[in-house]
Amino acid sequence: MGTHSTGKSTFIARLTHELRRQSVQVSTVVDLGERAQQLGLPILHNHTWVSTMWFITHGISQEMAQWPHSDAVLVDRAVPDALGYYRAALAHRGEEPDSGLIAHMETIVRGHSHVYDLLYRTTLDESVPLGTDKPRDNDATFRELADHHVANVLRDLDINHRLLRVDGHDQAVADSVSFVLNRLSEEAEPTDHRSEHATRN
Repeated sequence: MGTHSTGKSTFIARLTHELRRQSVQVSTVVDLGERAQQLGLPILHNHTWVSTMWFITHGISQEMAQWPHSDAVLVDRAVPDALGYYRAALAHRGEEPDSGLIAHMETIVRGHSHVYDLLYRTTLDESVPLGTDKPRDNDATFRELADHHVANVLRDLDINHRLLRVDGHDQAVADSVSFVLNRLSEEAEPTDHRSEHATRN
């Protein structure tokens, strides 16, 4: 999660490569921004309640579709990100949020976030320029607002996460690979014990 051009997709690509080198079956859920644009949904500083709910619900659906087929599912923009961008868009436009709609979104985001095993939030380094590989918002103020509000969503909803700094990708990739391998090992242990028990009996 995090504001645009802070290295999320690059990190996901590196992590995918390293996990596959360890024979981990990996699926990825890509950033949904391009698909939203194809559907005519407003994004970035134009985010609305409708587009935000689409990002949240479609993101959850995409993640769930990958779970049965992979050892690890990597998500480029986990669902709290969409809520952070919506808050940033409202602030950018000087609009007050509808408290009922925000509470509804927060309930969904908070509930779903419990399924994530490991979350990273990128940090904004203003010296890093905007990328040109996908549609971006060139407004530096909105970029800062998105960074601020994504962080606030994680804080307000008490969602555990780690910071991913611009100069910290190497360590984060190593930590993430170790985390995934350890988790897979822990999940395999009960099965192994049951097999031994069945064999002995």
